Amino acid sequence: MTERKRTPWVVGVSGASGTPYAAAVLRGLLAAGESVDLVVSRASRLTLLDETGIAFRDAHWRDDLTQWLTYGADGKPGTFPPFEGDVRYWGAGDLAAGPSSGSYPVKGMLIVPASTACVAGVALGLSKDLLQRVASVTLKERRRLVVAVRETPLNGQTLKHLVALDEAGAIVLPASPAFYAGATHIQDLVDFVAGRVLDAAGVPHRLYRRWEGEIGGTRPRG
Repeated sequence: MTERKRTPWVVGVSGASGTPYAAAVLRGLLAAGESVDLVVSRASRLTLLDETGIAFRDAHWRDDLTQWLTYGADGKPGTFPPFEGDVRYWGAGDLAAGPSSGSYPVKGMLIVPASTACVAGVALGLSKDLLQRVASVTLKERRRLVVAVRETPLNGQTLKHLVALDEAGAIVLPASPAFYAGATHIQDLVDFVAGRVLDAAGVPHRLYRRWEGEIGGTRPRG
């Protein structure tokens, strides 16, 4: 296995609706020159198939990832150029994968989107698949864990799980787009959430226009 130039971020994609959020975060990390270790849960493959028509396959993951990252949030292929950068893929059932151990160097983990089932599994320390195992390792090693939960409404049990994650040191980041940045397309709203995930990770990006203290500053003039 070749030595990597940069310590990677682990990106975990769970089964919640919102695969465009994951794609935008991946594009943002690679655009910033970051290395990525990717874990795609079994449930998320069904969501990806439903939202994009792409069947994500272990044996052809690079081709499938390349196709996925060209899709815009509106489902249109070819919106973005093929990805370039350092990505390593680990199967969700591979509990012997590198990131399953605390001795494997990573900067942290971003779970985008995070389903309520994923949230519960991480909060309870179940480690039923690689995604949950890596999240547990991230917490025990005191590394940064960003959980972009994507569900509404939230019941009391999920709220308790989110509080438990916060108390354990995770950053709970609901996938809640904002409108002050002057969004005019669905991709703008997706990029806002992805940008906030990258903000939480401390990764520079230019995915959305930041607030500068001017009321109405993002509205078109005329």
